[in-house]
Order: sequence, then structure tokens, then C-alpha cells
Amino acid sequence: MKKSKKRKLDIVVISDVHLGTFGCRAAELHNYLKTINPKTLILNGDIIDIWQFNKRYFPKAHMKVIKQLMTFITSGTKVYYITGNHDELLRKFKGFRLGSFEIVNKVVLDIDGKKGWFFHGDVFDVTMQHSKWLAKLGGIGYDFLIMLNTAVNWISKTLGYNRLSFSKKIKNSVKSAVKFINNFETTASEIAIDNNYEYVVCGHIHQPEMKVIQNEKGETMYLNSGDWIENLTALEYVNKEWKLYEYEKDDIAQKVPETIEVSDVELVKAEQSNSQLFEDLLLEFNIKKSTK
Repeated sequence: MKKSKKRKLDIVVISDVHLGTFGCRAAELHNYLKTINPKTLILNGDIIDIWQFNKRYFPKAHMKVIKQLMTFITSGTKVYYITGNHDELLRKFKGFRLGSFEIVNKVVLDIDGKKGWFFHGDVFDVTMQHSKWLAKLGGIGYDFLIMLNTAVNWISKTLGYNRLSFSKKIKNSVKSAVKFINNFETTASEIAIDNNYEYVVCGHIHQPEMKVIQNEKGETMYLNSGDWIENLTALEYVNKEWKLYEYEKDDIAQKVPETIEVSDVELVKAEQSNSQLFEDLLLEFNIKKSTK
């Protein structure tokens, strides 16, 4: 079988992978990564789910993703790891650099003469500022829903039916969820316009999107890379154009053979002050914490 050439891309943005959880679609992500050759790779938060990490559950497919990311780093691809809420412990290491790899809370890039602002997005999440235990509880519930969804989809596929997404249906039908997503997009875009950013690129809300948002001060292109749990999406920039990648429409990636064998590794636990890390993040974004 003749190998397909890897697609050369200027920028690739991936977020909300949640390695270490049952809902992570690591095999599909690994297939996608094997088909691309990016100059810059932006891991926009929640790549490893430290909140729910359990070393008893870290299968080979998840390790293959990490190995492929290491391959990018050693081959010269510039890799930014932007911290998210589920991997917030890494915020202590903001500024860490090793070769072409760097850990940051946000990054601004010059993209063909236009400024792009990249960050995860949890800094706008009120549940992170005031009720982190509620956010974590929601994360556990979400993971359980994904596990249930996985079982139902296995049965559905066996019977010849299409895939279902409980979480996506709930998110798109609940008015408060729709309002939260709209507020998130508006808030990110307004700050981007105020700072003359032509692009604002987020993750966090698992809602892939590309659209121009305007107000009386100007406009910006809002982009969200989605996730690798339910949507299986990423953002790609090539030939001065942004595109929303969808794995379900990529016949080549879906046919990538699984040949890599990776041994298990131990991940070391570290105790950090999560609340202080979030306080520092608020300061970096110049956001005042509400006293209500």
C-alpha cells in the first residue's frame, strides 16, 4: 500500500484532548497527527486531563499521541503548550522551554501580518473562579456521560446505525448552555477587538467554530478548535487561510494503520496550589476577580 504524503501546514491548533480519560478519542487523534507536517503546533489546553488522571488508565493509544507530539518537537516543529483548567498544574511551569517546546498561558503570533491571540478560555469561566469543586464535579459527570455514550454507540454501530452524541445534544438544546457559549464567544472577541487582534483562538467549550464577530469598535475572526472527545476537530492555517478540520470527513486519516508500539510510563504526581495558579492567570489576563 502506497503511503500518502503528509500535509504541510503553517499552523495547527488542537485542544481539549483529555488524555487519561475514557472519553478521549486518542486513536483518531493519533491517526490525524500522522498525516500532517505543521510548522507550528499549538496545544490549546486540556491535553492531559490531570483532574481525572489515573495511572491505572493510560492505554497505548494515549501514549501514541504523546510519542507523536515528541516526534514533532524533535523534528523542529514549534510546539506551544497552552495551559487549560484540566492541566492547570502546568501553569507553575509557565515559561519553560526545551528546544522547540514551550509552556505558556497564552501566545500572540504574527500570522502573515495579522495578529493572532491564542489561549484556552477557562479564564472567562465563572465556575473556575468561584466554584472549582462544581466545575470538577461537572467534569466527572461529563466523563461518565461520555462513557455511557461510548457504550451506546458501540451497540448502535453493531446494529448499523449512526453515532450519537448525548453531550452535544444536551449542550445544543439547553438554553443556559447556548447562552454561555454565546457569552464566551462575545467576551473573547470584544477583548480581541480592543487589543487589535485580527484572530482570537480558543478551546475550552468543546464547540468548534469559525466566524467574524463585529462591534462598534471593529471586528475579529473568532476561532475555536473544538475537542477530541465528541467533535474530533482542529484548526489548520495554510495558504493564508484558516480551515476547520473534521476527522469524520477525513478518509485518509481514518485509514492510517496502527503500527506503533509504546511501552507504559509512570507519571509523577505533584502537589501545587491550584487557586494561586488561577489567581496568577487572572493577573496575566488583566481580569479582576469578582467579589460577589
